[in-house]
Amino acid sequence: MSKGFLKSSIGKKVVMGLTGLFLVSFLVIHVSINACIFFNDGGQTFNAAADFMAHNPVIRILEIGLLAGLILHAVQALILTMQNKKARPVAYAKVDGAANSKWYSRSMGVLGSLLLMFLVVHFANFWFPTKVAVFSHQEHNTFESMKVVFDQWYFVAIYLLGVGALCYHLLHGVQSAFQSLGLNHKNYTPTIKSFGVWFSIIVSLLFASMPIVMFLHIIQ
Repeated sequence: MSKGFLKSSIGKKVVMGLTGLFLVSFLVIHVSINACIFFNDGGQTFNAAADFMAHNPVIRILEIGLLAGLILHAVQALILTMQNKKARPVAYAKVDGAANSKWYSRSMGVLGSLLLMFLVVHFANFWFPTKVAVFSHQEHNTFESMKVVFDQWYFVAIYLLGVGALCYHLLHGVQSAFQSLGLNHKNYTPTIKSFGVWFSIIVSLLFASMPIVMFLHIIQ
């Protein structure tokens, strides 16, 4: 991609689409590993999977790409929002947004901000302690950390709020990513939309169920 294209509005949307799909692929891996808690074996399977991810050199390199993708995705979203506002400095006299789009597609900035705040809490509770343990060559029981964190109702509430924001963000973002990459066709666009809806719901329900079952001590 040329520098001029990347600076254009279309180029920024393409970058948003690519980084968005990359982050979606990470969600699949992340939710699959977290779902290991449902083996209910005292965290053995989950800790084994988490330990593999923490020490695997390929995964650690991909993590750098993940953080870079997350930052780039957020920055591009901010730039596009500012450009759209600058292109239309005077608001329309009357805007019936609901007639043309879902409320969450018009609230991606708010949902993205909530998601960003949730990620800060998540990184502070899990990602950062894990990295400290890896680089200091110490043992870290991530499952036990989850039990401690999710025994507090306010952390459960924060996580559920974050997962709710994630769900609505994905409902618009998954199909929008394909659209930004020019993958629109009457034959497969309905399938992409359907996949986006089911993916958003299933992934979000899995993420939401984890703090709930741990708070209720269903998973020990």
